[in-house]
Amino acid sequence: MGDSEITAARNYAVGAEGRLTMDRLPMTGSSLTSAVDELGHPDYVTDSAAGATAWATGRKTVNGRISRTPDTNEPLPTLLELARREGYATGNVTTAQLTDATPAALTAHVTDRACKGPADMAACPADTWSRGGRGSIAEQTVALRPDVLLGGGADVFAQKVTDGPFRGRSVLDQARAGGYQVVRDRTGLRTARPDRPVLGLFAPEAVPAEWTGAPASAGGTPPQRCTEDNPTRPAATPSLEESAKAALELLTTRSERSGPAGKGFFLQIEGASIDDRAHDADPCGQIGETLAFDRAVAAALAYAQRHPRTLVVVTSDHGHSGQILPLEARSPGLSTTLVTDEGSHMRLGYASGAPGEVQEHTGVPVRVAAQGPQAHRVLGVHENTALFGTLRAALGLHRT
Repeated sequence: MGDSEITAARNYAVGAEGRLTMDRLPMTGSSLTSAVDELGHPDYVTDSAAGATAWATGRKTVNGRISRTPDTNEPLPTLLELARREGYATGNVTTAQLTDATPAALTAHVTDRACKGPADMAACPADTWSRGGRGSIAEQTVALRPDVLLGGGADVFAQKVTDGPFRGRSVLDQARAGGYQVVRDRTGLRTARPDRPVLGLFAPEAVPAEWTGAPASAGGTPPQRCTEDNPTRPAATPSLEESAKAALELLTTRSERSGPAGKGFFLQIEGASIDDRAHDADPCGQIGETLAFDRAVAAALAYAQRHPRTLVVVTSDHGHSGQILPLEARSPGLSTTLVTDEGSHMRLGYASGAPGEVQEHTGVPVRVAAQGPQAHRVLGVHENTALFGTLRAALGLHRT
């Protein structure tokens, strides 16, 4: 979600002179987004695993690796682990699988982001139980026991554990044995009790996007309006805003019930399919997910208005492929023309991958905006690792 993706959503929905909710946070700076190779040399375009590891641990790593060092492949303590250790309630909300790179960077340590479930460990032999590791991302996530986990990925949690204390049982069985109440839809989320941790699995894989429309194509598409609906998205699927509100309520109650020493909570909320739809040069899906994320930002800011000691940070792990082009531009890649809510035409182009192939990330800096305690620390231009220090300072966390 770079400035191009934010601007496309702003232009489409509220106009060139309008403002999204995320535009209104008072402190705004830039985050540099490079990763490193195993020798520590710059890799100028990060993936989501290295990008999320940077803010989760304060260290850069190699693309594809989850919260492990780039050279020795050792586990790095994460913000969520440190917060949990010091008495905070913790949560992780996403529209991706809960085992996808961004949520995983807070709850797991694996050599390769592909090692989502027990059946997916080919790229991570040293992380298996038989080799002295702690298993897949899913196994490590439920073993860590964050208070709230909401997203997709039911198929991964249905996989059978192949080794370790839960061998022969599913990861979902492991979660239930650890006290999780499992919810599958909006009704289940609304009735979830705060006295036990909550695992919400709202889709077999990623949660379907909210909007649909014609994808960008070679030579461009006729001018189109996006369809603010997706027939493949079950009606009972909670929106990201609903998940955000539920997580905030559950974590507040969990924290308050911990007694006078209750400190508060740490929560990450990810609008994952902004990236996913951009990879597929799907402008309507991308814009719809950006606006869905913006509504989750609004929910966070409304919460902060009632709880002024809350720090809210809005950022991204990397820029993406979409560019806003002149209407007369002849793009060598894929393009589309959208009719905005202002009635004007806006052309979007995708050319970071060949037509018919995945569109790639870009190495641009991304926005980081904040409101609340320590928000001033995001001003200026910083490495993506700096956000770890900002959040650690706001929470008063020790390093180890």
